[in-house]
Amino acid sequence: MAKIVIIGAGMSGLAAASRLATLGHRVTVCEAGGTYGGMVGRYERDGFAFDTGPGLLPLPAVYRDLALKTGKEPLEQLVELAPVDPESRHLFADGTAVTLPNASRGGVSQALDAAFGAGSGARWSAVMNHGRTVWEATRRPLLEEPLPADRGFLGTDPYPVPAPSGLARLRRPRPWTLADVARRELGGHPGLSALLFEAAVRYGFAPGQAPAGATVLPYMEQSFGVWYVRGGLRALAEAVFRRCELRRVEFRFDTPVTRVVVEDGRASGVETAAGRIDADLVVSAMDVNTLHRHGLAERPGLPVEHWEPQQVPGRFSVLLALRGPRPEGTAHRTVVHAADSAAEENALTLSAPPCERPTVQVLRPDDPALRPDDAHESVVLTATVPAQGEFDWTAPGVADRYADQLLAHADAAGLGLRERVLWRVVRTPEDTRRETGALGGAIARPVLAGSSGAWLKAANESPVPGLYLIGGNAHPGGGLSRVGMSACIAAGLIGPA
Repeated sequence: MAKIVIIGAGMSGLAAASRLATLGHRVTVCEAGGTYGGMVGRYERDGFAFDTGPGLLPLPAVYRDLALKTGKEPLEQLVELAPVDPESRHLFADGTAVTLPNASRGGVSQALDAAFGAGSGARWSAVMNHGRTVWEATRRPLLEEPLPADRGFLGTDPYPVPAPSGLARLRRPRPWTLADVARRELGGHPGLSALLFEAAVRYGFAPGQAPAGATVLPYMEQSFGVWYVRGGLRALAEAVFRRCELRRVEFRFDTPVTRVVVEDGRASGVETAAGRIDADLVVSAMDVNTLHRHGLAERPGLPVEHWEPQQVPGRFSVLLALRGPRPEGTAHRTVVHAADSAAEENALTLSAPPCERPTVQVLRPDDPALRPDDAHESVVLTATVPAQGEFDWTAPGVADRYADQLLAHADAAGLGLRERVLWRVVRTPEDTRRETGALGGAIARPVLAGSSGAWLKAANESPVPGLYLIGGNAHPGGGLSRVGMSACIAAGLIGPA
């Protein structure tokens, strides 16, 4: 039996704690805040409740595996899972609307033909088939296995780019980006291009910089489906926390770790304001950039002053308490696409002011647990924006003015939300930074094959013996499913007691 300290009680920390305790280890979790869940937060007021982080669950198999490996009850006995159907409704700048079914690529193709004309669905399906090629090539090395020492393969994008023809054969080829896929394989169609870009932008990637392999993101959602946890995603965090309690994991809340103790070249515990906690192994679920930038842990070969993480966008959310019932037939997820995709990309890559009319995700779950009664509705608007530091979200009036812009953008698409608002709460990347420690409140992005070296995540087994790294900024990257995978990989590296 090893004594293991886990830094952070976010979803990766909870998942790792439950797995390692099940393997027979003695596990203590130190959490700087007063509760668990990390990004999977919850805001409650006047009978309304809102997820303040992710609102939907892709690849629930990750948490099904966690439930089965750490206890007798399957995930469906711990939380109520429901497929989101339709998966999404999309509203485009030219007034076109399309509703996409959940986990039905054939149904998506038919919907696109109906919205954009015959042949649109076939064109989209061809790109999704290429996304499947990326999925099959990267599923094991990028999601299920530890990051290998030789990471050269990550610089090769498995997206099947057509062979050049004509004079193009004489030029040195450059890797395709997602924008190239839209231009060359979708014919630059504005609606299909916006649909392709949406998932990438949601994960913090700009289409002109994301590798063509980012097509795997919409492929996964349309092939495997998207799910909702009744009561909100916070219910999933509560279920995993209960599993940790069942496995006798010790939690120390309001206990920030100030340093990982390294003795004789090996991690041997952590320092906290309450004193030192000795351990045989340390697993850090905190933001890796913060861990090194603030000097909490050594990074052999690179002094702290030289640690310069890449700037990544953050998320801006507006929690809306609405009077009046949820309209019949309302989609759970509506996407109001950017009026100008180039302006949105400039805002995310050039440290420009936030895009005035960006891509906005509108979540409207039909869940009585999130509203005081059926005469009210809870809604969450979310947009990808420059992170704190790239833009000052704390300046007086800035956040409220931007919230007004997002509401106006949504209502111009026909949602009619602003006239029903009882009250609202605005959340910026600065709130994410303050609550989770993520530098600038940045989005934790997934690892994609073909990405530049600056986008790679830290390996789960750190260069310091006895120190393991998990969470959104460790392999295999951000997203609710991937942080669960990172915990699974680390637990496999550590092994049973």
